[in-house]
This record gives sequence, C-alpha cells and structure tokens, in this order.
Amino acid sequence: MTDVRQESLVSLLGGRGGALDASLPPLAFVAGWLIWGHSIGAGAVVAVLCGVVIGVIRFVRGEKPRAVILSVLLVVAAALIALYTGRVEDFFLIQLLSNVASALAWAGSIALRWPLLGVVVGTLLGQKTRWRRDPALLRAYSVASWAWVGQYVLRVAVFTPLWLEAQVIWLGTLRAVLSWPLQIVCIAVSGWLLRRALPAGHPGFRHPQDSADGPQER
Repeated sequence: MTDVRQESLVSLLGGRGGALDASLPPLAFVAGWLIWGHSIGAGAVVAVLCGVVIGVIRFVRGEKPRAVILSVLLVVAAALIALYTGRVEDFFLIQLLSNVASALAWAGSIALRWPLLGVVVGTLLGQKTRWRRDPALLRAYSVASWAWVGQYVLRVAVFTPLWLEAQVIWLGTLRAVLSWPLQIVCIAVSGWLLRRALPAGHPGFRHPQDSADGPQER
C-alpha cells in the first residue's frame, strides 16, 4: 500500500486557508495607506482591524486561541514597526526577515539530518521520531524539504529589492501572490519529491519502518 499521494500531503499540511488569511492584512494595510493619503497610521489601523476580524473568524471556527492571538500580534507588530520607523515599507519587514530565518532553518535542518518536513509531518501523524529510524524515509524527507527552502528563498529574492526601493504596492500585491498559491505549489512539489525519493514497495510516509524492516534506500 502506497500512501504518498500529493493530495494527502496537501490535506495533512492544511491547504491554503491559513496562508490566504495571512495575506489579507498586508493588502488591507496598503489599501488603507492609499485611501487615507499615504497615512501609515491609517494603514496600520485598517491592517490591525482586518487581522482582528480574521482572528475572530478563526476562533469561531474552533481554531486554537494561541494561534489566533499570535496571528493578530504579528499584524500589530508589523504596524508598530512601520509607525516607529516612519517607513511604510517596514510593515513588510517582519515578513521578509521571517522568510530569511525560515530558509536558513529548513536548510540547516537538512544538513543536521533532521529535515523539518519530517518533523512537521511526524508530529502531525503522532509518529514522534519514528520516521528517523527509517533510512529511506529520512532521505526522502531531506530531498522533499528542499522545496520548502526554495519557497522561502524565492520570497526573499522577490521582497528584498522591493523593500529596498520602497515599492509598497508591489510588496502588498506580491505578498498575496506568494502566499497560498506558492504554498500550495510547494506542498505539491514536496509531495512529488517525497514519492519519487522513496524506494519501490515502501508503504509511505504514514508507515515508517525500522532500518531492519522492509525496503531500504536505492
């Protein structure tokens, strides 16, 4: 039985909902900034209100309060940074730096043989660290994790020059374009890489095997 379909990985990792919600406050910030005469304060208020509304909707849907509060606090922090520096483009600074940190963390996890894709999927499936005792699965997670490194590197490459040139409208637009659409592509590609990297006959990422069991690496 093979259970490494791309669709199962997309479903497991949550699809587009969270990433889509995260792209709305930046768009609201840019809209408020434009409508109220390039006022950073107005853009910040609109963005925070948008984040609060999204947080309330998530909470009503039954999502964890901690995740809801964190998402709102990130919007507030981004707004405060822009207000403090007086540079409208700095609203996107947290997003830029978080992508730099994420790219380094995912690449580092591969180098340390603790690929973060395996950590995330193993945790969601309640496997703890069993997947690391499966050499074939460990290698497959390492290969598939490079798709996530690429996702973050692409965002950094796009956002950095726009931030340096204070291209606020483009920052807001591409922040949305490179949120859930790119994340869905990343999950699909990592699912494909995971499937390709596993040897024939392997039961899939839901069924890790000890090194003494079953098929090993090619």
